[in-house]
Amino acid sequence: MTPFEEFRALHEPAAGEPLVLPNAWDHASAAALAEAGFRAIGTTSLGAAAAAGKADATGDARAETVRLALGLVRMDALISVDIEGGFSTDPDEVGRLAAELAGAGVVGVNIEDGRPDGTLADQDRQCAVIRAVKGAAPELFLNARTDTHWLPGHTSETARRADAYQRAGADGLFVPGLQDGHTIAALIQDLGVPLNILVAPGGPSAEGLAALGVRRISCGSLLFRAALHAAVSTARAVADSTALPAGTAGIPSYGEAQALSDRFGGAGG
Repeated sequence: MTPFEEFRALHEPAAGEPLVLPNAWDHASAAALAEAGFRAIGTTSLGAAAAAGKADATGDARAETVRLALGLVRMDALISVDIEGGFSTDPDEVGRLAAELAGAGVVGVNIEDGRPDGTLADQDRQCAVIRAVKGAAPELFLNARTDTHWLPGHTSETARRADAYQRAGADGLFVPGLQDGHTIAALIQDLGVPLNILVAPGGPSAEGLAALGVRRISCGSLLFRAALHAAVSTARAVADSTALPAGTAGIPSYGEAQALSDRFGGAGG
């Protein structure tokens, strides 16, 4: 089984539990997740962009995203990359990027239809992007993200876009912001591809999503944001001479953190 086939198989009911895909923003975070036993790891576009001092979803972090991807594929892990809207308005250019990533060993990509101005990409244009990616890199698992539940006033478009994207060749559908169990179950009934849901505080648990038939659960930027919170909380505790936050007992030692690079391929890229 090739890595592409292995990643695809993780989305199938025969795999048992849904694929829980944690999202890394640099080599160290990906290595730590691999060390913890996660076979498949995604990237977070917010984390990759913010770590470079750039804004998410604007296309400005293309170079950082590609550099991160080319470094992570050196690890013994299945790597899926969030490429925002494709970093281009030209479907063929997005296809060339997909082919580059697949050629390097990336097994999946996530492409979104939301735009920074709060609108959705034209549906036909987005279908053209999906077809271009699948034509250039048919082995890639293309997770088509629609932001109909994130952007106000677009929830009624979810089913129509889901149908159009899977007809265009998408291998999975991602609907961040969708949390209602009845709506999730109804959408799954009409889909012929795995549904990906973004975990959210206060939303359904992984167990609950599995019971609904969700096949992929993403962490998105949650881990990156949690790491920022933990870093600031720990620094504040040191500055205030107060007890360190709960959980710091599990912080890796210097040697353990350094060893991650030795075990998982170095910084690469």
